[in-house]
Amino acid sequence: MRFESVLTGINGFGRFQKMILAMCFIGRFSIPCHFMLNNFIADVPAHNCDFSSLDDGGVFRNLSMAEKLVVSIPVQEDGTPSSCRMFSEPQYHLLQNSSNFTDARTVPCQTGWVYDNTTLRSTVTSQWDLVCERRGKNKATATIFFIGGMIGAITFGSLSDRFGRRSMILVSYTSAMLFGFASALSTSYVMFVVLRFFTGFSITGIIIISAVLTVEWVDIEHRKLVGVIDGFAWTFASAVFAGIAYLVTDWRWLTVSVTSPLILVIITWWWLPESARWLIANGKHEQAHMYLQRCAKMNQAEDFFDTIKMETLSTIVVTEKRDRTYSLFDLIRTPKMRRLALGTGLLWICMANAYCGIIFNIKGFWLDIYFTQFAYSLIEIPAKIALYFLLDKIGRRSTVVGTQLIIAICLGINVLLPKELSLVITVVAVIGKGFSSGGFSALGLYSSEVYPTVVRQIGLGYSSCLGRVGMAVAPFVLLLDEVWKDLPQVVLCCMAMLAAILTRMLPETSNKCMPETIDDIEQQR
Repeated sequence: MRFESVLTGINGFGRFQKMILAMCFIGRFSIPCHFMLNNFIADVPAHNCDFSSLDDGGVFRNLSMAEKLVVSIPVQEDGTPSSCRMFSEPQYHLLQNSSNFTDARTVPCQTGWVYDNTTLRSTVTSQWDLVCERRGKNKATATIFFIGGMIGAITFGSLSDRFGRRSMILVSYTSAMLFGFASALSTSYVMFVVLRFFTGFSITGIIIISAVLTVEWVDIEHRKLVGVIDGFAWTFASAVFAGIAYLVTDWRWLTVSVTSPLILVIITWWWLPESARWLIANGKHEQAHMYLQRCAKMNQAEDFFDTIKMETLSTIVVTEKRDRTYSLFDLIRTPKMRRLALGTGLLWICMANAYCGIIFNIKGFWLDIYFTQFAYSLIEIPAKIALYFLLDKIGRRSTVVGTQLIIAICLGINVLLPKELSLVITVVAVIGKGFSSGGFSALGLYSSEVYPTVVRQIGLGYSSCLGRVGMAVAPFVLLLDEVWKDLPQVVLCCMAMLAAILTRMLPETSNKCMPETIDDIEQQR
C-alpha cells in the first residue's frame, strides 16, 4: 500500500489539511517581506556632499540653499549634481553662469553626505553612508542575507529529515523572530549584516520546511493547489508589504513591522502536526498512526481509518535500511539521483538569479518604488491563477519552461526599447515579474514532488541553497550597469533561457505518486 492510498481514504484535502495550510500561510507572511526589505531599508536616496566645510563665514553664509549647491557641487554630463564629488572651494562665478561647467578642482566628499529624506526618513544607506565608493557595501547587505539563506537551506534541510518537520520549523520561527528584532537594534554596519545573515539563515528554514510539510499531507489531486496557495501567500504578503513600507519610512521600525507576525506563528505552532509520511519513513509508526487518526477524525473519515492497522503502516515505505541516516551524499550516490540533483541545483541558481534580479530592480520605472512594488505583487494574481490550470494541463515541467521563455522575451524587449518609452518598459517589466513569480511557485512545487521522501527535505534544502547562490549574486549583477546600462538585463535574460533548457532535461511529476525511496528514483524510466 502507498501512502497516497491512505491519504485518499481519509480525505486528502479535508479540514485537517486546510488547517495546516492556514497555519503555514500565516507563517510565510514574513518571508517575502524580508526578501524585499532591502529594496526599502537599503534604498539610495538622492544625495550630495555635505558642503558645510566650505562655509567661510562670509558670502557663502548669506547664499540660499540652491545657490550654495551651485557653488559647491559640480554637475555631471547629464546635467544633474554630482553625488560623490564637491569643489575644493566655493565657485562663486557660477552664480552668473548657470551652466555650472568649470575646470575647477573637485575632491571626494570631505565631511559626509546630505540625503533627501522626502520619500524615506531613514535607511541603512543614510545611517552608515553606504554610497559612492561604499556602494558595494550597500549591495552586500542583500548578498549576505542570501548567503545566510544558502547555509540555512542545507542546515535545516538535513536537520528536518533527521529530527522531523515540526520541531525544526519551530526553531526556524523562533530564531527568525529573534534575529529579525535584533537587526533592527543594530548600532553598526557590521552588526547589521551579521544579524541579517542569521535572519536569512532562519527564514529559509521556514520556506523549505513549510513547503514540504504541506505537500506531504495532501493527496495527488490537490498538490498543485497547495503549490499555488503557497504562491498566493507570497503575493498577498508582497502587496501588503508595499503598504507597510509606504507607512513606515524608518528602516528600524520597518524591520520590526515585518518580523512581528512571527509572534502569532509561534503561538499557532502548537496545533501544527508532524508529517505522517516522514514518521512512517523513519519507522515511527505509533506517532504516524496518532496523527493519521486525528486527520481522519477531523475530516470525518473514521470508518476508513478503522481498517488501517499499525502493521499496515509498516508496509507503506520499504527501504533497504530503515534505520540508516541519510545525508547530502545520498543525492549523488546513485546515477539518476546524481543527475536529478545536478539538474535541479543548476535550475534553482538560474531561476533565483533571474527572479531576484527583477524584484530588486524596482527603481527607474514610470512608477515610484511603492507603486512598482504593489504592481509587481498584483500581476502575480493572474499569473498564479493561470498557473493553477497549467500545472495539470501541460504539466509542471512545461509550465516552468514556458514562464522562463516569457521572462527572457520580456527582458529582451526592454533592452531593445528606447528609454523614453518608460511607461511601456514598466508594463513589460511588470508582466515579466508576474511570470517570474509564477515560475518560481511552480519550481517550489516541482522540487517538493521530484525528490523521494527519505531525502526530500535534504534535496529541497540543497536546491534552495543553490538558489540562494543565484539570489546572492543578483545584486552584483545589477552593478554591471556601470559597464553597460543594459548589461544586467542581458545577463538575466540569458539566465532565464538557460533555466528553460535545464527544465526540459528533468522528469515530469504531474499526476504521479511521489517517490518514497532512492530506489524509486533509480527505477524510473
